Amino acid sequence: MVDVKQPLQIGNLTLRSRVFQSPLSGVTDMVFRRFVRRFAPRSLMYTEMVNATGLHYVKQLPKIMEVDREVETPIAIQLFDCRPHFLAEAAVKAVAEGADLVDINMGCPVNKITRNGGGSSLLRQPELAQEIVRQVVAAVPVPVTVKTRLGWSDQEINILDFAKRMEDAGAKLITIHARTRAQGYNGSARWEWIRRVKEVVKIPVIANGDIFSVEAAIACLEQTGADGVMCSRGTMGYPYLVGEIDHFFQTGQRRTPPTTQAKLLLAREHLQALYDYKGISGLRQARKHMTWYAKGFPGASTLRDQLCRLETLQEGLDLLDRAIESLPPEERN
Repeated sequence: MVDVKQPLQIGNLTLRSRVFQSPLSGVTDMVFRRFVRRFAPRSLMYTEMVNATGLHYVKQLPKIMEVDREVETPIAIQLFDCRPHFLAEAAVKAVAEGADLVDINMGCPVNKITRNGGGSSLLRQPELAQEIVRQVVAAVPVPVTVKTRLGWSDQEINILDFAKRMEDAGAKLITIHARTRAQGYNGSARWEWIRRVKEVVKIPVIANGDIFSVEAAIACLEQTGADGVMCSRGTMGYPYLVGEIDHFFQTGQRRTPPTTQAKLLLAREHLQALYDYKGISGLRQARKHMTWYAKGFPGASTLRDQLCRLETLQEGLDLLDRAIESLPPEERN
């Protein structure tokens, strides 16, 4: 297993943590990243993925591309598209916005992305994927990385050749979600493929898929020999996870898990922050976040049902306050 206490070098960028927060569409906005960073101050965070073509036609950068260099470092901006020149242009804007690293999404399985040639559809066009990386690398002074999957389907697993192509084109790191596009998020991540990738490339390899706990992160690194792990769905409603894993890697000690009261207080803070940042659209976005927080305690299902239909900020704050007040003593701080 890699020495998880050691810094990770990605091109000219040195990272002091080998635990990353995955880019998640509709989730990893600046508000969410700040909560994750509260518990994992050294970890690399990613923006939501940004459409390079859309960026070409707008004068003002979209809110999902916004970063705060005062507190957000290290930070990566993730781009997606299938047009090399648009991606190179977008990468320049990303660096100007403050990105320490530019990541290219070649793994998103969603139809609206793949049918336009982006995301995991690039696994079927390795020459185009290479050209994308070449042009983006030539355009920016920061490291360029790739996030991808094992292949399009079980019949088209081509990650070994694909990863080598990305390295040859100039990518400084590759993150592998150990599922195929056809799997989506179903079934188990097949970590054994990540070990095989480690055997064919020299650049760092980050393991992604089914990292829901400290134990899973340890098992993944032991099985794969990967250089680090990336947390995705495990942080939805639980922004403590990246920090818990990193803390264990650095100290060998486990953090005390948060109580239900602590999690609901964090949910309350998250709700308020989303509203302050985005107004009514933030309130709508908060509904899903609130339902993710409301799990694992008496009355959680009823609370989830109420939170997913929030109409006003005060309604949400009141619901959470009442839920906190009704918790049994063992669930409080």
